[in-house]
Amino acid sequence: MSLRESPFENLRVPLGWSAGGALVIAIALAIFLLLSDRSEADEPGHASVRSGFEAGAAPVGGVFAAPVRWLGQISDYVDDYFFAVSENRRLREELATLRAERDAVVALRNLNSQYEALLGIRVEPDVPLVSARSVSEARGPFRRARLIDVGRDRGIEVGNPVINEHGLVGRVTGVSGSVSRVLLVTDVTSQIPILVDRTDARAIMRGDGSGNPRLEFVRGNDSVEVGDRILSSGDGGLLPRGLPIGVVARGIDGSWRVKLFSDRGAIDFVRVMRFDNFAQLADGSTLDSPPLAGLDTAPPPSPEVVARIDDAQGRRRAEAERRAEAERQAREREAADTRARQAAAQAAAAREAPAQTAQPPATDGATE
Repeated sequence: MSLRESPFENLRVPLGWSAGGALVIAIALAIFLLLSDRSEADEPGHASVRSGFEAGAAPVGGVFAAPVRWLGQISDYVDDYFFAVSENRRLREELATLRAERDAVVALRNLNSQYEALLGIRVEPDVPLVSARSVSEARGPFRRARLIDVGRDRGIEVGNPVINEHGLVGRVTGVSGSVSRVLLVTDVTSQIPILVDRTDARAIMRGDGSGNPRLEFVRGNDSVEVGDRILSSGDGGLLPRGLPIGVVARGIDGSWRVKLFSDRGAIDFVRVMRFDNFAQLADGSTLDSPPLAGLDTAPPPSPEVVARIDDAQGRRRAEAERRAEAERQAREREAADTRARQAAAQAAAAREAPAQTAQPPATDGATE
């Protein structure tokens, strides 16, 4: 129903009544402001009126103040919302920047850990090492090889072992001025003499193109078990003895295989062992020298040391002479006692012989 059809369509409010109502409201508001603005130091007669007025006006003021508080809270919420949006946008940008920095730090940390692992490698016996980086990889159904960025100019030769921070990787099979080719232990042409660390059993590790080379020519029934550590044996002089290679595992076909230590991480950085044969590990002239040729003679003793040595030797000689004299006297006394016992025995035998001769023999008649 529209306003024109409402029952209040013809209602008219007199102008005087409107002006009078407004005047009353204005007077009441003025009285309220005057009374609420007076302090306790005002006239004593107004104190009771003011306190009563305040008691009645407090709830009304709270009602009128509530919308103001709500508006203030809404305004604060809106401000916080827009501040949170801008702050969230700023934090997102900062997070993107920190993520990029974090990725760079992680990459540098991994690279640094590889450097530390490579530089911390110690081989026994001591063999010169050359650090290198893998620059390419040649893969095929059976071929496994890599190229490294060091060559003949760094002293690399064919046959040098190549290791990483985990274990044996392969051997150098080709060398140029600044690049070398490394044949991995998984290549079908790779054959490495190995030993089992637990039993010292010997075998041949042969690559077959898979990630786990095969163990062949294993002697004995209990010489190899799952989990045994595999090391280079050094037989044939191709590799130094004791290089870590991997652990023993059983293949699907039941054959013994080796899980390589070098597969624990990417083969990006390696070290080439400048090892030719065991003759380089010791100097032949040193081995052929007399056993005590390298020993220095002791310096001559001082007079005080000589005096103490002579005194100790004199006391030992005197003690030895005293013991020898005591033993000699004991032997003489024993010999004298023996001679005395023999003489007494001979005298007793001589006394018994005449008595037996003087006793007459008994006759047959007397016996009857």
